[in-house]
Amino acid sequence: MPIRHFLSTQDWSRSELDALLQQAAAFKRNKLGRDLAGKSIALLFFNPSLRTRTSFELGASQLGGHAIVLQPGKDAWPIEFDVGTVMDGDAEEHIAEVARVLSRYVDLIGVRAFPKFLDWAADREDRVIRGFAEYATVPVINMETITHPCQELAHVLALQEHFGSADLRGRKYVLTWTYHPKPLNTAVANSALQIATRFGMDVTLLCPTPDYIIDPRYMDFAKQNVAENGGSLRISHNVEDAYRGAHVVYAKSWGALPYFGRWEQEKPIRDKYKNFIVDEAKMALTDNAVFSHCLPLRRNVKATDAVMDSPACIAIDEAENRLHVQKVIMATLANPS
Repeated sequence: MPIRHFLSTQDWSRSELDALLQQAAAFKRNKLGRDLAGKSIALLFFNPSLRTRTSFELGASQLGGHAIVLQPGKDAWPIEFDVGTVMDGDAEEHIAEVARVLSRYVDLIGVRAFPKFLDWAADREDRVIRGFAEYATVPVINMETITHPCQELAHVLALQEHFGSADLRGRKYVLTWTYHPKPLNTAVANSALQIATRFGMDVTLLCPTPDYIIDPRYMDFAKQNVAENGGSLRISHNVEDAYRGAHVVYAKSWGALPYFGRWEQEKPIRDKYKNFIVDEAKMALTDNAVFSHCLPLRRNVKATDAVMDSPACIAIDEAENRLHVQKVIMATLANPS
């Protein structure tokens, strides 16, 4: 049987995603189980984490499994991912050995590796997690690279809980860019666009200028999802028009791809658009919309205190759901039928 990875929700059918969400809801009602009894997962963090590390470690434990946390370059050797390279730099070992050795020890491998923010043409290849998936002989889970599929499922589960229905078709969904004083990964924006269109919502991508439209790969996935699942997709640069009548507002900052790796040139451009902050006035234009964010969130930069502390904010529910969806992902991959 071929190895099944969890690298992108686009690799899983809609019926499979629905089944994962149903089981995640069951895990939320009954947290403890034995689905991972005798199983182990190696969690490799190339970048910092709070929610991801806590939820994966705790999730494995609650299902009777064991998690081992590794930080390559800190408490594990630096790793080389290029093929055919002469390894005379900082890297001490190659992914070809790392992935295969870990596969002899553990049943699952989780990888969190952000792009380098230097060259999007290189970063969009997602070489770190793709390298693990190529050489590992056990399932690999994307804990966030240039997409964040675990966050996608946690987000959808929170929406289903709020609206009281697994069917989200007909909901007007706004994915809005927000200001941030540093260059940020595009992962959650890519993923939010994928999953919102996958579940048939009417999606508006709101961003300041065409430079902030996300990578064509993910725009194409979104168009494909609309064709297969209904709903709609449009791009807007008009704040009031995008918010008006919305049922969901999802905020994230991301970098302008034409300026990727050239932060000093992008910064004065994005500094003009601090008005994209999610505030009470914008939320008042919606149809009693819920607001969410993947966290961490800089208050009064991305969203105001009033929005974050309002009953409309479901960001904490979404964060909790990371635990439940990741448990079902681990359990499903570790116990293939």
